[in-house]
Amino acid sequence: MTLASRITGFVRDTLLAILFGAGLAMDAFVVAFRIPNLLRRLFAEGAFSQAFVPVLGEYRERKGDAATRDLAGKVLGVLAFWLFVVTLVGIVAAPAIVYLSAAGFAKDADKFALTVTMVRICFPYIFFVSLVSFAAGLLNTYGAFKGPAFTPVLLNLSFIAFALLVAPRLEQPVVALAWAVFAGGVAQLAFQIPFLRHIGMLARPRWEPRDEGVIRVLKLMAPAALGVSVAQVSLLINTHIASWMQDGAVSWLYYADRLMEFPSAMLGVALGTVLLPSLVRHHQADDPAAYSRLLDWGLRVSLLLALPAAVALGILAVPLISTLFWHGDVFTRHDVLMTLSALVAYAVGLAGIILVKILAPGFYARQNIRTPVKVAVATLIVTQLMNAAFVPWLGHAGLALAISLGACFNAGWLWFLMRRSGTYRPEPDWAAFLIKIGIALYLMGGALWYTMGRESSWFEIAAGARAVRLALVIAAGSAAYFAALALMGFRLRHFTRHG
Repeated sequence: MTLASRITGFVRDTLLAILFGAGLAMDAFVVAFRIPNLLRRLFAEGAFSQAFVPVLGEYRERKGDAATRDLAGKVLGVLAFWLFVVTLVGIVAAPAIVYLSAAGFAKDADKFALTVTMVRICFPYIFFVSLVSFAAGLLNTYGAFKGPAFTPVLLNLSFIAFALLVAPRLEQPVVALAWAVFAGGVAQLAFQIPFLRHIGMLARPRWEPRDEGVIRVLKLMAPAALGVSVAQVSLLINTHIASWMQDGAVSWLYYADRLMEFPSAMLGVALGTVLLPSLVRHHQADDPAAYSRLLDWGLRVSLLLALPAAVALGILAVPLISTLFWHGDVFTRHDVLMTLSALVAYAVGLAGIILVKILAPGFYARQNIRTPVKVAVATLIVTQLMNAAFVPWLGHAGLALAISLGACFNAGWLWFLMRRSGTYRPEPDWAAFLIKIGIALYLMGGALWYTMGRESSWFEIAAGARAVRLALVIAAGSAAYFAALALMGFRLRHFTRHG
């Protein structure tokens, strides 16, 4: 389901590059969508899910389904009320929000006004998608992963439909993308209802903010919100810095981020989503050995797939960007090269970005939110120090590199603290495991480099030929990597777990 989401996301971003390129209009939309999207991560996928899922799992294990549904209804009532308030405030205060997050846009009145308009249209997305994440927390706790994992497809389809059918009819075509966000949020929420009804968890909202379970969730949310907001503050600072750069800088970072998000979501988000309920279950069962083994499995699978993805993104940056986004005159050859530098910088930290999504649930499952928060605050400071060092020399790519190295710092420290606490005890043969992966990566990199040919040659062939050639290059690299692993004794059954 996550793969389906990523594929439709690529179709969406290819279409946006063809129709809107990487100029003023696209910069305005990226900022307008990023603001509610960051709050979505704070309210929904971030602080709320980290606080809600462990408590929900505990209620299910110890008190049964009726008590779990009762808690869900109470949490829903409080959550929906405050989300509605935040949405209203965001719509009214849109000019101030845009100024705070992208002050550089103020030097162009038209660009600023366009961004404000789209922020007001996009902001209700926070309300809808946060309730979607509430539903996903319930469904994931009951082992129903497919429905929540498929919902992002609906947003992508909304983008595609509005870009093709609505944009040509508007005076400012890019505004159609903001309406696509609104419609996509409504569709995602409606899609969850049958799945909740199927597991008997279609809870009615109830206003009981003093309920013991609700208070526990809110208390856990406070430090979690701080931790997640630290990461989002870092992204907002980067957006603010990029807004002062030339037109296109925000868009170049967006397109590079979208390519990086493919392996990040496929591995980090998907594995983290599946791991958290299982880790909660092992913690509630007081089985530290199973808890540690599951974390070890998650780390190995992540590295096994994240490292080749990072190498491939770095080597194949030009083939990937030119194949997906370089069509016609709107997204130019210059845009390809500018996006390339950002993508290579993101690739440096891809493994760290993914490992954070595996290690953090190891703390959340034990309702230890404070430790990841402290690490996140330190990461913010380190990232901004690196911004000060990198941006004057590397421009927009320096922002991406700072995020990448910051993620590696974050992952390394979380691993160290997990190891020191005794919660995680690595399984044997880690050294041999890493050596074998290193050999396979070397062979894969050689295969990619040889079959890719000259980077300039990708600008000399038609779009269809680029797609076919890219598929063949990826197939060659994948075959080299997995054949090398197989020769060194790796088998799929070694990485299969149940429960």
